[in-house]
Amino acid sequence: MAFSGVKNDRGELRILENLDELRTDLADYIAELSEAAVKERGVFAVALSGGSLIGLMGKLCEAPYNKTVDWGKWYIFWADERVVAKSHSDSNYKLAKDGLLSKVPIVPSHVHSINDSVSAEEAADEYTFVIRQLVKSRMVSVSDISDCPKFDLILLGMGPDGHVASLFPNHAVLDEKDEWVTFITDSPKPPPERITFTLPVINSASNVAIVVTGETKAEAVHLAIDNIGPDSQSVPARLVQPTKGKLVWFLDKPAASKLDSLQFSE
Repeated sequence: MAFSGVKNDRGELRILENLDELRTDLADYIAELSEAAVKERGVFAVALSGGSLIGLMGKLCEAPYNKTVDWGKWYIFWADERVVAKSHSDSNYKLAKDGLLSKVPIVPSHVHSINDSVSAEEAADEYTFVIRQLVKSRMVSVSDISDCPKFDLILLGMGPDGHVASLFPNHAVLDEKDEWVTFITDSPKPPPERITFTLPVINSASNVAIVVTGETKAEAVHLAIDNIGPDSQSVPARLVQPTKGKLVWFLDKPAASKLDSLQFSE
């Protein structure tokens, strides 16, 4: 590891020398959380995103994780999804299935993807209903300070504009306080129709990891983590602040290159 430390209220920073180290550290982190959740609750409820995240989780498909992780106890969700057919190249479900889920022994009925045959609004409503049923049965925990679901882990990437899930800068969904899952039809990047977890759900999770690589995202990382002052531009990732959970940033050195200060550790 290149650097690590805690930076004010923005969570733990893990800054890795290269992508291979990042993949290994991320796999270790996920495997440890899985083991702890299964020991405590008997299940591990994890929400995924799209983009480069799935590829960076790839070590989980290899030894030792493919044998040591209790895959049969995993329940899979998506923090955001594009409202396209599951076979479409833009589908986060397809990305995860091809890159991860088809390579490990996850129970198919534990994989909860959106209904891809209805509108974005209907898909968001249906997905909320599915999660509510799983909260009732305690497959997903519930927050003790709100009625929000408390996922064991929500894994997020971040765009160069600082968006996480499908929560884009200056978009009305950032202000959504009541819904668990909402929808947009005007995404600034294609495809336009998406569903997304809202900030209250993300911030109710036991653990949130934001995984960011590459120099093109360095400015957004700076705006999301550093103490930038009230007059500076805010990015959606800065609003990820788990109420009682833990936030961890996994960054490679190029993504971390504009951070104001770092704590060094061997």
